[in-house]
This record gives sequence, structure tokens and C-alpha cells, in this order.
Amino acid sequence: MKLVITVPAYNEEQTLPRVLASIPREIPPYSELEVLVVDDGSEDTTAEVAAASGATVVRLPVHRGLAAAFTTALDEALRRGADAVVNLDADGQYDPQEIPRLLAPIAAGQADMVLGDRGVATLAHFSPTKRLLQRLGAWAVKKISGLPVTDATTGFRAFSRRCAARLTCFTTFTYTLETLIQAGIAGMVVRWVPVTAFPTARPSRLFRSHWHYVLISLATMARLVLLYRPLRVLLGLAGVGGVVGMALFARFAYFYLTGISPAGHLQSLIAGTVLLLGSFQLAVLAVLADLVAVNRRLLDELRTRQREGQ
Repeated sequence: MKLVITVPAYNEEQTLPRVLASIPREIPPYSELEVLVVDDGSEDTTAEVAAASGATVVRLPVHRGLAAAFTTALDEALRRGADAVVNLDADGQYDPQEIPRLLAPIAAGQADMVLGDRGVATLAHFSPTKRLLQRLGAWAVKKISGLPVTDATTGFRAFSRRCAARLTCFTTFTYTLETLIQAGIAGMVVRWVPVTAFPTARPSRLFRSHWHYVLISLATMARLVLLYRPLRVLLGLAGVGGVVGMALFARFAYFYLTGISPAGHLQSLIAGTVLLLGSFQLAVLAVLADLVAVNRRLLDELRTRQREGQ
């Protein structure tokens, strides 16, 4: 069996050699191990130091972001015949010596995806704001995916070939949230194992501040909800609008039929009409969006079979 350890990297010439040197060279029961670095259009010598460390290097011509680098890494790992894939960050946040523990449930056939749980609620080098945001993100992903999420944004992950073939990213910010939602919707078995998380020497390149992270995460979550659960969300909004519209109609009818104000309260009639029309349009949009989602799932299934059979 073959294991491919993927390391997406962008301008990581300082930390990458240490990370690559720490990766175990033998991880039973995998008889073949390959380290694959995806250079996301780095402006430094990331590709050169990766090659000097013995890794296979795939270079993206321009900086496309973490989600694109992750997807490229999965595609290349599958093309190279990986039976299992481990994704490892290049910033030194995780201990590569813990890879065997991460892979154990997959090697035993007990999981399709395994994530390294950093214990974000108690990490001393995370600020209180960041710990709170991490917990809120885990709660939101849990609601959408149906998985018992403990650490939604960890980048230390292991995948079976079947799981890796199914995952892809439609959003461009990061792969962490979307791939969990995909796994949950697809009925994959997902497990978490505790891992060590070290402080990183540099600030995150994904966001400039906590508030920037919050805004991007909220936008990403909204897009993912509409992408994967359109019928539930849009019909829910249509239902709320319909109930309020009917209540306004009832208010107008009460005043009109009782003679309290037969010529007044037209604003209730107008507002109710607008809300009911809007609710009807949302309901139609929900059905159309669900049909699009079904078509996308069928295309994803075809793509999965193609990738898995490479």
C-alpha cells in the first residue's frame, strides 16, 4: 500500500526543511511512502528547499490560495496511486511524528477521514477571541454536516483513497470547513484524535485580523449552506416570510371586517402581498437550487469514480 503525505506551501522556505526532516520514513502498514509538496506560487525558494529535502514538488504558476493548493495535492496524490493521504501544514504547527497515530483508524478500516484535534478550547497560544471563534466555527459545521465536530479548522488530516477522491473545493478561502461538510453529507466516517499544536513563528497568511477572519468565515459559511443545503435554507426563509405575510393579511381583514377601520391599514395589505410574493419566489428558487444541487452531486459522483480509478 502507498501513503502520500501532502504539504501545501506558500513562502515557507524557513520552516519547510524542518517539517520535511521530521516526517517518519517508514509508517506501517504502508510499504511505500512519498512526500509531495505543492508550491502555491511561492516568491522565495520553497520549491528548491523542498526538492533538496527529497520531496516531490508540484509548482503552481501563480499563487492561487490554500484551497486550490490542497485540491491540487489530492489530485496529484491520487494520480500517483495513493491508498491513503495525509495533509500536513508547512508552518511547523503540527508534529509529523504523530502521523502514524492519525493514520491508525484509516489503516484499520475504522474511518474514512481522521482529523488532528488541537484542543482549541484550551490552547494557551490561542487568544480568547480565537478560541471562541474556533468553537463557533466547529458548532456551525456540526449543524451543517451532522458530524460531531471538535476542531473544524485543523489542517492535520488523513484520508482514505475513497474519501480523498470525493473531496473538492468550490470555495477559495480554505478547504477545512468545506471538506468536512462534504464528508458529512456523503456519509463518510470521520474521527478526531488529539494532536500536539505548536505556536507558529509568523502570523496567519489567510487573514489579517480576527475580524477579517470572522467576516470571511461568515461569508464562506453562508455560501456553503446555500451550496449544500439550499432547499432547507430557502424554504425556511420562504416559510417565515409566508407566515408574516399571512399575519399581516389577517390584521387587515380583522380591521376591515369588524368595521373598526374599513378604509385604513392598507399598509398591512401591501406589506403582506409583498411578503407572500417574495415567499413564493423563494420557494420556487429553493426547488430550482435543489435540482442544481442534485445535478452537482451526480457530477461529483462521476468525478469521484474517475479519480478513485486513476
